[in-house]
Amino acid sequence: MPHPILYADLSGPVVDFCVNVINDTGLAGVFLLMAAGSACIPIPSEAVMLFAGFNVSNGDQTLLGVTLAGLAGNMAGSWLTYAIGYYGRIDLLEKNRLIHLSPRRLEWVDNWFQRHGDATVFLARLLPLVRAFISLPAGVAEMPFWRFTWLTALGSLPWVLAFALIGRAVGDNWEQWRHHMQILDYLVVAAILVLALYAIVRRRRGGGSPGEDSEPPAAAPANAGEA
Repeated sequence: MPHPILYADLSGPVVDFCVNVINDTGLAGVFLLMAAGSACIPIPSEAVMLFAGFNVSNGDQTLLGVTLAGLAGNMAGSWLTYAIGYYGRIDLLEKNRLIHLSPRRLEWVDNWFQRHGDATVFLARLLPLVRAFISLPAGVAEMPFWRFTWLTALGSLPWVLAFALIGRAVGDNWEQWRHHMQILDYLVVAAILVLALYAIVRRRRGGGSPGEDSEPPAAAPANAGEA
């Protein structure tokens, strides 16, 4: 059982829920929570691994066990989200009015992943917030499954292990560390907003983007100049 002060310091019902799940189900709970977080369900993966590391510090779990459970759950959630993008590409994006993407923009996504897909998947898995969503466009772009898998694993293992190690090192202060690390989320959100604003300003100034829907001007007929 966790230290009594731990419960008093919990900041929200979601984290409280995660703690209860791990306390009740152990490694299976770590796996399920990490899978949910990786499948775009708002589960704080960092808090899950920090608390799992705390359980290592008090002898309830092993570092190898929580790391493998966290990584396996992260992979399972990523595969699910990838499959949704891969098999639901047409219905989700071309026919869905809410998140509609035209064929031209889908082509741009495909081209982007052909050129930069490996770096995009690997680096995105290292970033808070972004890591949960990168699997969907990778599936939409039909990135080869096994390439997606090893890049996801390669980008996921460092932070899964790191948070478990931090949780083990700080013990029942893990919740305080979680609050300190939230600044990373804010920085990522700020960076995304800045990039989005830049893209909007650039588009309004006529810079456009590779995914513009506008068609190029039609070529003039061969006999246009003849009277």
